Amino acid sequence: MKIYKEELSDVTRYIQNHKHFKLDHYEDSFKQLMKLIKKFKTIDHKTKILEIGTGTGWFPVLCNMQGICCRGLEISPYLVDYAKNFGKTYGIKADIELGNIEETDIGDLKYDIIIASSVFEHVEHWQEGLKKAFKALKPKGLLYFYSTNKFSFKSGEYDFPLYGWMPNNWRYRLRISRQGDDIMKLGIDFNQFTHFQLESFFKKLGFSIVLDRLGLIDADIISKHRLIKRIILQILRSCKLFKQLFLIFKPSTLFICVK
Repeated sequence: MKIYKEELSDVTRYIQNHKHFKLDHYEDSFKQLMKLIKKFKTIDHKTKILEIGTGTGWFPVLCNMQGICCRGLEISPYLVDYAKNFGKTYGIKADIELGNIEETDIGDLKYDIIIASSVFEHVEHWQEGLKKAFKALKPKGLLYFYSTNKFSFKSGEYDFPLYGWMPNNWRYRLRISRQGDDIMKLGIDFNQFTHFQLESFFKKLGFSIVLDRLGLIDADIISKHRLIKRIILQILRSCKLFKQLFLIFKPSTLFICVK
């Protein structure tokens, strides 16, 4: 995807919809995300994190407020400026670079953790972006991935019945008719993923651990020894059909992958 310097309508809408949120609005989301990651990876002042697609910049800002080194990569120059100004409001100099994950050099064996939340649906050549993320992770490094789920009944990407089920060209035409031609420059979801598509690709990349929603619930419940839920999970694990039904209609895809 190309970096556009002009103001784009989807970025303007995004900023308008988020500009009233203060930093404390994001604190619960930050705590939940860090709690999940800490089940698999230690986070301290030596940890190096990269967030791909920073949006308003709340995640790097909160990381830096806690003494955690977090850099950001953002494709919109307007969002880079917004995030840096957002950080300044709280006395934080946000380290966010303008760039495109498909083309920007993010280094090799550089990061302990990479966050990709609600971003890869917008990356046209997503496989190339994920290859670069894998290369940029240190051994035992962790990727947090959250994105679209094609067969969810209600999409968080766009409010339209069975939106993700539509063929790509239908989705594109719908968004252009309602939001204008420049939605194709930035904001369109090129990808509606499935859990099975992503799981296969993550394993092909070489991740040693690939956990989807079911795997993450499993790790959580085993640690708490809840018998009934453990039995349910055992059934889901033993029957591929049940597992597919459990995942296929979820509102989003979610993975923790360890290199």
